[in-house]
Amino acid sequence: MPVTMAVVAARAGVSKATVSRVVNGAPGIDELTAARVRAVIQELGYVPSARAVGLARGRTGSVGILVPSLTWPWVGEVLQGVADVVESRGFGLLVFTFNQGPDSMRRFAAQLSGKAFDGLLVIEPSGTLDKIAELHDNGLPVVLIDDRGHEPRFPWVGTSNRMGARAAAEHLLAIGRTRPLIISGEPRFGCVRARLAGFQEPFQAAGVPLDPALTLEGDFTYASGIARAREALARGLAFDAVFAHNDVMAGAAMGVLREAGRRIPDDVAVVGFDDLPWTTQTEPPLTAVHQPVRRMGEVAAGALLDHLDGKRLTGDPIVLPTGFTVRESTVRPR
Repeated sequence: MPVTMAVVAARAGVSKATVSRVVNGAPGIDELTAARVRAVIQELGYVPSARAVGLARGRTGSVGILVPSLTWPWVGEVLQGVADVVESRGFGLLVFTFNQGPDSMRRFAAQLSGKAFDGLLVIEPSGTLDKIAELHDNGLPVVLIDDRGHEPRFPWVGTSNRMGARAAAEHLLAIGRTRPLIISGEPRFGCVRARLAGFQEPFQAAGVPLDPALTLEGDFTYASGIARAREALARGLAFDAVFAHNDVMAGAAMGVLREAGRRIPDDVAVVGFDDLPWTTQTEPPLTAVHQPVRRMGEVAAGALLDHLDGKRLTGDPIVLPTGFTVRESTVRPR
């Protein structure tokens, strides 16, 4: 059951008009009463309609972005794309993280009820999609920036995970690699399932079945890339390539392979996914599926601001194409 202004008023023992005045920062309210109302708002996680607050306050001139963590591999690139667009159009940007899990979400909801920024961009912290959908349903314009393969009932900007993985497989087949070790993300993410399916298709078409024993599940972290590469070596698995579902795990696997005396790319070719700027600095530089993460931020911010300027914001997905960047981790320069 949604938390309404009437529920907040009943819990706080005041009128709906008083709750509205507290939310909108109106003067002349007894401080003890205002504090009690704010405490109930935080306790219940009440989020007023951004449109209603806007009518009372006028446009804030700011948008928010909610991210899992500022250390998440490609968050910085997305944020730069968002900031470029937001600032160029005269808006401010408020950044919220999910570093402390549910506590962070409760504080975010309380800040939203108090500040009521004009719209929200989201790189979904795990497990918060329903809450974000609730904010959207309550009137807050929301655009999701997503590489996980979700298809929410509100607008989102994503990328072609399946096609990117297919390009990786076609490249490995073209250079004669037929036994790739796959270090995947967690299958609960739609992007992981899409990358697994897309990578398999060219091998099936070429009559080269993938060995199921060579797919090991990671979790997109550097530690899991190390662990899965070491596991493959310890089990004596025979592989001539590695396809990791992000650059971080690919870079970790490269370090393990070098320690084990495997030459890259002579013995093992390595492909990552994301093509973050630092991939040019690995040893050797990393071949990777290029995910246009900065562009995703730019497009999502543009869509949100266009909506705030009066353009209808539809729920249709915006899917940006991936690319493929070949470097020395798969092919030595001539």
